[in-house]
Amino acid sequence: MVLAFFASSDAIISKNLVTRFYREVQIPEARYFYTFQAMMENIHSEVYGLLIDTYICEPTECFALPRRSLCWIEDSSLFAMRLVAFAAVEGIFFSGSFAVIFWLKKWGLMPGLSFSNELIAHNEGMHTLFVVMLYHTLKQPLPAEAILAIIRGVVDIEKDFWDGAFKSACLGLDADSMKKYIEYVADYLLDGLGVPKFYNSVNPFQFMELISLEGKTNFFE
Repeated sequence: MVLAFFASSDAIISKNLVTRFYREVQIPEARYFYTFQAMMENIHSEVYGLLIDTYICEPTECFALPRRSLCWIEDSSLFAMRLVAFAAVEGIFFSGSFAVIFWLKKWGLMPGLSFSNELIAHNEGMHTLFVVMLYHTLKQPLPAEAILAIIRGVVDIEKDFWDGAFKSACLGLDADSMKKYIEYVADYLLDGLGVPKFYNSVNPFQFMELISLEGKTNFFE
């Protein structure tokens, strides 16, 4: 399910960059970044497709489509709203799935998947930071209440996803801890967007802190 989400969402993100943001943003350096990011997202999608072919024997398992999201591609909302929503998808929707794979790394499982995930997580963290930086250049930013409403909506969707994804708890990984982690990441993004933290949750995953110290390639770098 996680790999199916990654494979499909990276392709949709690439489409969003090309069809919407690249045409709307007139800052040359930002457009350069978007073209480079689109190339990276296409590579990510290809990598996840290969991982699905490697790990999933039954093709029907691949059709467990990811949570409802990414609907802003055809949306007519203000650019600032879509930019915040994009930051939320890059920064929140991906974080839980990254954490699951980093949990596998903690136990020495699936080294190929873990290594590719580490590199891709670093890229997605960079993409999120770029969105935050671009947002701060807007002359008419959103009210804090509007940003919080977007982030809370994304967090609720992500929590629903993990409630359904965890059929049983694993060692150090369950639905409740994952939801706390999602809140922790959401607060991190809110802070980056200049909005006070809302959830005030503590990171429940020590292995994510260790990755930040040792690898310097996780979502938060």
